[in-house]
Amino acid sequence: MRETIIDSIAKVKIAGITTIMCTGDNIDTATAISLNAGIIEESDLDYKYTCMTGEQFRDYVGRIKQIPDPDHPDDREKDKSSVGNLKKFKEVKDQLRVLARSSPEDKYLLVTGLQQCDGVVAVTGDGTNDAPALKKADVGFSMGITGTDVAKNASDIVLLDDNFASTIVALEYGRAVYDNVRKFIQFQLAVNVVAMFIVFFGSVIIKDSPLNAVQMLWVNLVMDTLGALSLATEPPAHDVL
Repeated sequence: MRETIIDSIAKVKIAGITTIMCTGDNIDTATAISLNAGIIEESDLDYKYTCMTGEQFRDYVGRIKQIPDPDHPDDREKDKSSVGNLKKFKEVKDQLRVLARSSPEDKYLLVTGLQQCDGVVAVTGDGTNDAPALKKADVGFSMGITGTDVAKNASDIVLLDDNFASTIVALEYGRAVYDNVRKFIQFQLAVNVVAMFIVFFGSVIIKDSPLNAVQMLWVNLVMDTLGALSLATEPPAHDVL
């Protein structure tokens, strides 16, 4: 296990992200690794569904079933995947942290269920057996060095250093872009609302607009350009997580 993994797991916890480890190892090995990595704590082992095998998980929540698309009931290619028993899946998902002896079907089933519960799912993987889950996930991260071509093609982002910590960088920049867009929209609303009130009250009180069309265009040009540059190039802050 890499030294950076413990710090990375702690950071994603702070960011409000739940980490679930899916592995082909037996449940004892998987539990020990997850304890060392900080994915689970000793107190979590008291819960029934914290650590499960793929077979237990699959049997309890049901296998994947296909639901016809209401808009295209006769087109089988547009059928949607669904968890066999969503009610039982909701019981499991809040506690599940380790899925041992998991098959590609188990990983795909887990991603599908989380998405059905309105979760945003990111998957990291390097093998061919991870491809279905990588493809199904909202964001798929594959390993650039040890990853297979199938996994890379199924993923959205390739980690060139095969380091889980690199997902933190992607998370920081993703949230920073979202924050910058939000800041720019707030900035533009403030500028345009003020300009609108200046023109409106000027026209009502002095019967003439304080700013003519050319002046208004200059205001928009300066504010849009400089505001966009300053906000769009703002780097991620440390508290973005």
